Amino acid sequence: MSTTANFTIRHEHHFGDRVVHCYQERPESVLASFLASVERAPGADCIVCDGQRLSYQEVADRADAMAAQLRHRGVEPGDRVGLLIGNSTELVLTVLGVLRAGAIVMPLNTREQAPGLRYMLEHSDARAVVYTADQSGKLPSPEVLPGLLHRFAIGVEDTYSEPFENLLKAAGTDLPLPTANEEDPAVILYTSGTTGTPKGVILTHFNILHSVMHFQHTMALGDGERSLLVAPGSHVTGLVANILTMTHVAGAIVVIPAFDAVEAVALIAREKVTHTIMVPAMYNLCLLRTNFRDHDLSAFRIGGFGGAPMPESTIEKLRDQLPDLELINAYGATETTSPSTCLPLGDAGEHADSVGQPVPCGDVRIMDDLGREVPRGQSGELWISGPMVVPGYWNNPEANAREFTAGHWKSGDIGSMDEQGFVRVFDRKKDMINRGGYNIYSVELENLITGHPAVVECAVIPHPDEVLGEKIHVFVTRVEEQGVTEDDIRQFCRKNLADYKTPDYVTIQEDPLPRNANGKLVKAGLKERIGG
Repeated sequence: MSTTANFTIRHEHHFGDRVVHCYQERPESVLASFLASVERAPGADCIVCDGQRLSYQEVADRADAMAAQLRHRGVEPGDRVGLLIGNSTELVLTVLGVLRAGAIVMPLNTREQAPGLRYMLEHSDARAVVYTADQSGKLPSPEVLPGLLHRFAIGVEDTYSEPFENLLKAAGTDLPLPTANEEDPAVILYTSGTTGTPKGVILTHFNILHSVMHFQHTMALGDGERSLLVAPGSHVTGLVANILTMTHVAGAIVVIPAFDAVEAVALIAREKVTHTIMVPAMYNLCLLRTNFRDHDLSAFRIGGFGGAPMPESTIEKLRDQLPDLELINAYGATETTSPSTCLPLGDAGEHADSVGQPVPCGDVRIMDDLGREVPRGQSGELWISGPMVVPGYWNNPEANAREFTAGHWKSGDIGSMDEQGFVRVFDRKKDMINRGGYNIYSVELENLITGHPAVVECAVIPHPDEVLGEKIHVFVTRVEEQGVTEDDIRQFCRKNLADYKTPDYVTIQEDPLPRNANGKLVKAGLKERIGG
């Protein structure tokens, strides 16, 4: 047993065959975490969105009403409820209302199309779905999906649905609080399915509580924080790192429905935002399209980021304009309920190429292809364990057997760990480029090229080649006002990297690169464009 900054950690037995480090003192469920915040700060802001402001007590009252309405319609504890909702007041309310009913929250990506949505709703045997007007045409008809008994529409009248407002009507009876074992599922998040059939990742109360406490611990978050929700709330980052971390620390969720750099910075100033998590490209766009010095950002303390290490050039620009902002890289996945590693406070400049150290209760091992741990400094696959690692996938024993070993999730990421425990992530195991026998990690080129003053973002992928096996292909999104040529990019790389890492092919465009719900690059479409 150990104590770290007022958090006592001990070993515990969970999920049948795991022994993991755990926070000794923790709420019994995600709902209990929220209700404790209601009790501590009933009048404090809970949700701020598009001019609407709801206190913790007001949100709790609406969650009570929603839970009673769901239960009245036959939605039982443990049933799955789909949420096809973008970032909004309704999204946060529905997350909390479904949890209050004892049901399982199943956020669905609003960018998903009809076939994928049908699969997820059918595979999970969802009993109800809440959706917005722009999503109505994607849902299967009741004849196609008879098990989906209840549909609630936001902002649209639909033949098969009832208005969302019906869920907020006072039910007239007090609904007992649900009884939940902390190892019970609280959320199911379906992966994007870019490499096959989507997998439903089971996030338990136990997983989520440790993740929000990891954020609380590593980012030194206290009651009353104000977090800008930029990442989609349907993804593990937006849901856990923003929404549920804030409801754990009685903080405000300041919602921006769609990212716009100018509006985001103005909102951070206007609402005295203290915390956010964005991908590096978003920080770059803020630097390109606005000047932080033109706003009062004295409250803005924590700038989390993920998806890749922040380019050193971006860190330098942010430090120049926001010297008091703590930049913290957090690395994780849906299967690890968000963070597995975090940079320590005040460390972004010292270890800019690192994703930080393992979270307090987590463990990261670097393993070779034969399942043997490699020495410090050598590269291998990251295997991750701890209380934040999920028990597995919904109704998918084959994937469970393939991707989990003795409580460790095999990430598929290639990286290393140094003697101080700092982790570096080089590339996806399957995406590493082998150019004539030379291994090239795309993230190294991406971080360098993103530092070019005319580049917003870039993606590096393998280009099939009959002689070398693979060559390097770079897709660059350039700043609209600045010109940059293919040769400019090659020369920039040639000056900074080994000659074999110079791109063979460069595609320059003004359109954004394809990204998933977490803002990470989706390279499958780029590979299709070049026939890879």
